[in-house]
Amino acid sequence: MNRTCFKAYDIRGRLGVDLDEQIAHRIGRGFARALAARRVVLGRDCRASSETLAQAVAEALMAEGVEVLDLGLSGTEEMYFATSHLAADGGICVTASHNPMDYNGMKMVRAGSAPLDAETGLASIRALAEADDFGPVRSGGRQHDVARVARADYVKQVLSFVDVAALKPLKILVNAGNGAAGPTFDAIADALAARGAPLEFVRMHHVPDGCFPNGIPNPLLPENQPETAAAVRATGADFGVAWDGDFDRCFFFDHEGDFIAGEYLVGLLSEVFLAKEPGATIIHDPRVIWNTLDVVARSDGQAVQSRTGHAFIKQAMRDYGAVYGGEMSAHHYFRDFCHCDSGMIPWMMIAELVSRKGALRDLVADRQAAFPSSGEINFVLDDVTAAVARVRATFEPQAQGIDITDGLSLDMGTWRFNLRASNTEPVLRLNIETRGDAALLTESVARVRTVVGG
Repeated sequence: MNRTCFKAYDIRGRLGVDLDEQIAHRIGRGFARALAARRVVLGRDCRASSETLAQAVAEALMAEGVEVLDLGLSGTEEMYFATSHLAADGGICVTASHNPMDYNGMKMVRAGSAPLDAETGLASIRALAEADDFGPVRSGGRQHDVARVARADYVKQVLSFVDVAALKPLKILVNAGNGAAGPTFDAIADALAARGAPLEFVRMHHVPDGCFPNGIPNPLLPENQPETAAAVRATGADFGVAWDGDFDRCFFFDHEGDFIAGEYLVGLLSEVFLAKEPGATIIHDPRVIWNTLDVVARSDGQAVQSRTGHAFIKQAMRDYGAVYGGEMSAHHYFRDFCHCDSGMIPWMMIAELVSRKGALRDLVADRQAAFPSSGEINFVLDDVTAAVARVRATFEPQAQGIDITDGLSLDMGTWRFNLRASNTEPVLRLNIETRGDAALLTESVARVRTVVGG
């Protein structure tokens, strides 16, 4: 089998090249064997290949004598929740999230929705799948449809993060991108309406469609943002929300259609949690940090840096007992949601915050001015290692601090940057921030970009 589908913390690969039904079957058996699993939750996104891949995984799990708790079409976060809620030994969601059409993959957790350790859990599954020496089929394997009950309980849990009585009349535009978010969002919206929430929703690209007629749902890409922005303005929405394919990330637009960068949402949500739990710990990734550090310090919280990636953030959440964790790429993690990320909890929390304090645009304006950032700049290069070496040689002699927690981070005093290779794509990613100096930001981006390009 082609082993390149095993990434830093999940499975991701090209269909027919890195991943197919046979490989999925072997991974499924390896997962069950490595975790000694008896009950496994299984979900899938809406990609055209996901249903057959998920069934291959289900058959593999049953061949190991596993009871498969099938969520059907669902978000990755629904798998996380159900794995803990149903006391399963592990969970798998067949998804490629925001990757191109010819990709698919799997996100996997063990009991308690804990991440698989890259060096042991994933390595064991990989070794077992490669060996393909599982022996005869074991007895006891069964597949159960738990979708309706699991979703109902999931909705109750995500609604526990907001005070529905505090919500004021708001119009919210939601763009599901024809991914898996639509049906789950509708279940949440129905539950909110039943509790009297005065929210009006404008739905956009809401029906799941694995052919993605409106493009791959990846709202982080600048070219994918204008359509949502225009719809927010056209409908007079108070703010807009867009999700990626498996909706474990959510992205925000203010009432004027301007995209709100993820790090400012991390700051907002950190402030909300620290108001409820003074002194609590907040986890953040190393890409864009100054705004988060400032917000946490002002609220007397404790900020802890983790490597980028859901498996690393989740483990840090557990290790430090953090109440919340956030990545600038729009992953938001919650202690009271199995220490996992959710793309549904944040928009409800923002709706409550806007109801209490006013427009989203106003809530982030001061922070954007105080700590302007470049947004993620991606480079596709023949030699990523050489590019990083050039940048380090050029800028490290003048740096006031260096951090290699994840990629290369250099603190240049009045500006700072992080340069790291993607864990899931052949891309070098650059993020730059300054302390209140937009002109310096533009200048610094140009300088680093020139060195990266050689």
